Amino acid sequence: MYGTVILPDVNCNYSRFDETKIKPVINKGEAAFPEIENNLKHASSEEEVVENLYILDRIIENGVKGGERLYPVLSNYNNTTSPNIQTFLAGIYRKIKVPDAFGPLCAMLIRNAINPPESSFDPNEEIGGAILDYLA
Repeated sequence: MYGTVILPDVNCNYSRFDETKIKPVINKGEAAFPEIENNLKHASSEEEVVENLYILDRIIENGVKGGERLYPVLSNYNNTTSPNIQTFLAGIYRKIKVPDAFGPLCAMLIRNAINPPESSFDPNEEIGGAILDYLA
């Protein structure tokens, strides 16, 4: 992990990160992809996964291309029940538009409709938005 990650709770409905520690990784751009891939392969906690997904999302937001190459490692989290991981995955999939991610996004939404996650926010907003972007 690069720093402290505070996941959402009843007092705050978003994750908080130690920006001073992760900004240098974000600034690496595409050069950080192997590091992120390795971290996601070996993550041992939800916080580690969320932090790396956040970094990847920020890199993609900065206009760096090539994020779709990380889909094989991202897809390992397609069946997660964590609303935090689902939200970041959906946001990333929305940006990289890997065709293979459409089905897992639909499956996430259906699973969440059948068995709603207990969370201080609704990951289905981001999942549904990503699905709509795929359909647009």
